[in-house]
Amino acid sequence: MKKSKQAKNFIQRPSYPGGRVAINALIKKELRYPKKALEAKIEGKVRVAYSLNHKGEVIRAKVEKGLGHGCDEEAIRLVHLLRFNVPKNRGMKVTFNKTITINFKLPKPKPPQPKTVKTNIQYQYTRSNTNKKKKTNKSGYQITVKIK
Repeated sequence: MKKSKQAKNFIQRPSYPGGRVAINALIKKELRYPKKALEAKIEGKVRVAYSLNHKGEVIRAKVEKGLGHGCDEEAIRLVHLLRFNVPKNRGMKVTFNKTITINFKLPKPKPPQPKTVKTNIQYQYTRSNTNKKKKTNKSGYQITVKIK
């Protein structure tokens, strides 16, 4: 007798739409570097453990390894923005535990902008008849440009 094939996992795990790439994009887009960390020039990684309910929402988040200076609070705020897809697990409401590491890297200083010189340009457009003596219908144009 052959055994019937069962599902590989009894309980299916939640997945983020778009995968890890989408999570990184969301974090990069929503990350607001804390002012205290900018002033103290703090860089590093914050590891956050969080729990998901049966709807895919983050219900608890706790910093396992932090940096301080407001980075821990920002990491928790970012984790609470995540929404996962949770498959139906045989009608059971399962809570899932996950961890994520959020990297805080100081933004690169912007290069100084070149000084711009304001110029004032004036145009003068006049129409003139060039051949008055020959009595032809040809006319010309004169443009004067002044740059100050």
